[in-house]
Amino acid sequence: MTQLPLIRISPKYAQAYATVTCAILVILGVISFHFNWVAVGIFILTAAYVIGGYESTKDGITTLWQEKELDVDLLMIVAALGAAGLGLWRQEYHLIVDGGILILIFAISGALESFAMERTERNIQSLMAVTPDTARVIDKDGEKNIAISQLKVADKVLVKPGEMIPTDGIIIEGESTVDQASITGESVPVDKMMGDEVFAGTLNGNGVLKLRVDQPPESSLIQRVIRLVEQAQTQAPPSQEFVERFERGYSKVIVCLAILLTILPPFILGWDWETTIYRMLIFLVVASPCALMASIMPTLLSGIAKGAKQGILFKNGAQLEKMGRVKAIAFDKTGTLTLGHLEVVDIIPVGQLSKESVLRLAAAVESGSEHPIGDAIVEATKTTNLSWETAVNIQAKTGQGIVGEIDGKRVTVGKPITKVESEVLNKASDRLENEGKTVVWVSVDKEVMGIIAVADTIKPEAHQAIANLKKLGIQATAMVTGDNQRTAQSVGEMLDLDRVHAQLLPEDKLAVIGQLEQQYQTVAMVGDGINDAPALAAATVGIAMGTSGTDVALESADIVLMSDNLVKLSQAMELGRRANSIIKQNITFALFFIFLLLIANLLGSINLPLGVIGHEGSTLLVTLNGLRLLR
Repeated sequence: MTQLPLIRISPKYAQAYATVTCAILVILGVISFHFNWVAVGIFILTAAYVIGGYESTKDGITTLWQEKELDVDLLMIVAALGAAGLGLWRQEYHLIVDGGILILIFAISGALESFAMERTERNIQSLMAVTPDTARVIDKDGEKNIAISQLKVADKVLVKPGEMIPTDGIIIEGESTVDQASITGESVPVDKMMGDEVFAGTLNGNGVLKLRVDQPPESSLIQRVIRLVEQAQTQAPPSQEFVERFERGYSKVIVCLAILLTILPPFILGWDWETTIYRMLIFLVVASPCALMASIMPTLLSGIAKGAKQGILFKNGAQLEKMGRVKAIAFDKTGTLTLGHLEVVDIIPVGQLSKESVLRLAAAVESGSEHPIGDAIVEATKTTNLSWETAVNIQAKTGQGIVGEIDGKRVTVGKPITKVESEVLNKASDRLENEGKTVVWVSVDKEVMGIIAVADTIKPEAHQAIANLKKLGIQATAMVTGDNQRTAQSVGEMLDLDRVHAQLLPEDKLAVIGQLEQQYQTVAMVGDGINDAPALAAATVGIAMGTSGTDVALESADIVLMSDNLVKLSQAMELGRRANSIIKQNITFALFFIFLLLIANLLGSINLPLGVIGHEGSTLLVTLNGLRLLR
């Protein structure tokens, strides 16, 4: 006989499957009671209680046993079982359905929480994918590939052109340009030569490098980034701790009152024991905090759905709530406030030469280069529909630029090779560099033809985005970048930012976020790179660019701007503020209604069905109020 394959449910989705199954069983139970199939209805709803309430019961008992604390989960189970028991005793089977609905509401909450628990593991896996698994080590026997974990201090590692650098180290031979944007955020690749330090996860340019490992692999910069993300995401925010304390305190009060309602009324009010137990069960139902819980989650889910329509992805409801309370915002520069690639922004020729002539000369040499500056010059030449004669014998000289020959003449694009006598060009070059732009000199046979300035230009919407945030009352805007101070300061001044922090490593960015949180309590961090991951994870709210952002940044962030449009920041903040306002309304209404039902129960003015109707009605009303965010 053929054996049926076993269906294995991933623990990652177990709570979600249990919640869906519970919902289906509750619906089937209602249908069964409607057709007076009592035994079937009881059996189905018993299954719903077990499947939907298993996690809450387990968590509640664990908390009670290990921490000697009561929480809302256990209180909910007691209230649901009380309603079910009373329903069986009085043969009022709708009470069993009411208990099932209570369990279903909390099962939904548990499913949403379980999805959030998977984020840290995904973050770390994405970070680990940044560096290669092996390194090419050179020893007395020649070259061999070994695992990164087997590297030792003083090992010599060979890195060929275009390869990812596998470990932190010091260059002992060779020179090249290294793209460090993934680690430091620098917009322009950095020239590296003997004695310079390089980092794991950065990209080697067109030179061959030999490195000496100067520290164990586990101490590399990228590994420190991983540890920082782990630490930042495992720290519970103060708001979460407050909610947990409130839930447990609320549960203790309700349990103590329930015990008092079971013992005192027969002696003080003269109630018989049946009436006392009946009133106590009504108390447990009407005091169940479902309306309080519904005050928050439907509102946040509506806000998440509304944000998605606007191109703002909130990863969980807590971040929507926090976004409405942000007082300070820190931005990465490259790829966040700027476009993330170089463009030609200015050309200044010598004497009567035209800008086009200087650009043609530069493109003739740079067309044989793979450097981002060369790409920017060639792209600008193409954009202006200029043609050029490609140079021959092109050679890149690290730290100096690139040279080639045109009609027997030596054309150089890079740093000036001789002292430049032109006061006009010298002043222009100083001005452009003070503005944070990179200047290259174009010369023919050592005679300067002009200068070309390239820069990572500011995003068109960045000015409006900063202005909108300040109108909303943001108290501080800051830039945290690995780029040089001069470039960062120039961008900060153009955007009217309050603070500029430059030349930062990932751990330095994390420190700046910590300082801002000490001063302003709630801080948002906006970034797109691997180097931003620790700061994104540690900030009150981490916001990543959806299109240009790296996988690590997207995983570490709490909010993703799907179109990379910074104007969406103010929309996200307004949405968060509206959500907070509605949550306050809901909590006020829920507490008032619970208090009203409790007084009515004490006076004997309601029976259990009315208590359940009042309880579920208040839950429905706060839920509908939360759905207003969808409008």
